[in-house]
Amino acid sequence: MNEKSQAPAIELIGIDKKFGAVHANKNINLTVAKGSIHGIIGENGAGKSTLMSILYGFYHADSGEIRIDGRPVAIRDSQSAIAAGIGMVHQHFMLVENFTVLENLMLGAEGGPLLGKGTDAARDALKKLEDDYELEVDPDAVVEELPVGLQQRVEILKAMYRGAEILILDEPTGVLTPAEADHLFKILRVLRDQGKTVILITHKLREIMAITDTVSVMRRGEIVATRTTSETTVEELAELMVGRRVLLHVDKGDSKPGEVFLSVRNLTVKDQRGVTMVDSVSFDVRSGEILGIAGVAGNGQSELLEAITGIRKPTSGEILFCGEPVTGFDPARLRRMGLAHIPEDRHHMGLVLAFEEAENAILGYHRDDRYGRGAFLKPDAVRKAAVDEIEKYDIRPPNPRLKTANFSGGNQQKIVVAREIERDPKLLVVGQPTRGVDIGAIEFIHRRIVETRDAGKAVLLVSVELDEIRSLSDRVLVMFAGKIVGEKSPETAEQTLGLMMAGIAA
Repeated sequence: MNEKSQAPAIELIGIDKKFGAVHANKNINLTVAKGSIHGIIGENGAGKSTLMSILYGFYHADSGEIRIDGRPVAIRDSQSAIAAGIGMVHQHFMLVENFTVLENLMLGAEGGPLLGKGTDAARDALKKLEDDYELEVDPDAVVEELPVGLQQRVEILKAMYRGAEILILDEPTGVLTPAEADHLFKILRVLRDQGKTVILITHKLREIMAITDTVSVMRRGEIVATRTTSETTVEELAELMVGRRVLLHVDKGDSKPGEVFLSVRNLTVKDQRGVTMVDSVSFDVRSGEILGIAGVAGNGQSELLEAITGIRKPTSGEILFCGEPVTGFDPARLRRMGLAHIPEDRHHMGLVLAFEEAENAILGYHRDDRYGRGAFLKPDAVRKAAVDEIEKYDIRPPNPRLKTANFSGGNQQKIVVAREIERDPKLLVVGQPTRGVDIGAIEFIHRRIVETRDAGKAVLLVSVELDEIRSLSDRVLVMFAGKIVGEKSPETAEQTLGLMMAGIAA
């Protein structure tokens, strides 16, 4: 075996990176074996994405060396990363949605000014990639019409088309159903068995245990441990990530349901196209309980939450909040009545990323007399409220003047959770509370939700994570194709709930 084949696929030696006062990567040393799946885990803000962005050329390290197949390389930008055989599938896909699969594949690699010849060659190359790596997808399908699992497949195909021997995936299952995630893992195993090297960035420890060969743990910008996956446990990895023992199961007592705070009656919601997304749904949520709604994304849960929180006008039916009809109310009035909303999409509905943390900490409550009078805010009062929430919710970095875009995803989520829960609502409506959030923050957010229930509030929870639904909920409704197809206890087997989510009665 020659020296090149024995060399690791990647060696990062002494990688250091600062952003002002923030030391994102501290003297990182990492070795990734060729033909392996190597996991990188850590809390939000631990430096995982920064490290991979250096490897892919988005950032330049302040010091250190990168070696590919034993040879030092200078990665100045993403083009030089691609030339070095590195491909990256981002958490938020980098596809042109109104282009076809084949057009996205060719974009930036058209093969000359006359597209006909290049198109034929690309179609042939795509067919070979599909056959080699079990990545079947219609080359003429428009990307925006594909389900999210197939869109991710297109991203992988793009990287392979450009000759990637090393594939970086950043939180690849955050938008996938359990079945789609399982199929992705099958693809990754095929890639590994064909000699490709995969780096998987994730906060989901169960996925690490299921798919990786080796796992490295990052904490506060440093790699604190590397383990052979088969020789470690979820509990050890969680403790290494957070620096303390982590409660992996929600610790909560029995619920004490009281009066009905939310009543939904025969609610129907259609989208902009006139398609029925919520179909004659009825249920109640009582004080002192958490009602969970389980379902695969796209089965009407988002539209249901938008109708309840006043964002979307229902087609028919009735919503009662504390006995008062509120169907079609505006969100501001519902907030004043005591309805708090942690939205599914924190970037588009929960935060203004260009605002400071302190400004987002009062967003939606900015007309409260505590924060100002009329059109004028009281900056000191706003920042004091933000500082209190930063301390109570361990938001990092603890800087109320920092632009919200500069916080990690988990800390952005904490800003939203703190803002809504700290208003002492009667009803808390929560959509995907821990999407893209690390294990330490998940434990913290779950505890806050249970504390809200125990304080006598009503909680309506929607999540695609069955573990989360089963751990937090006192009752579980299953939603499929816009309908409630059944109510189950949280102790119901995951397989049974999964069949109901797929529309198979159980």
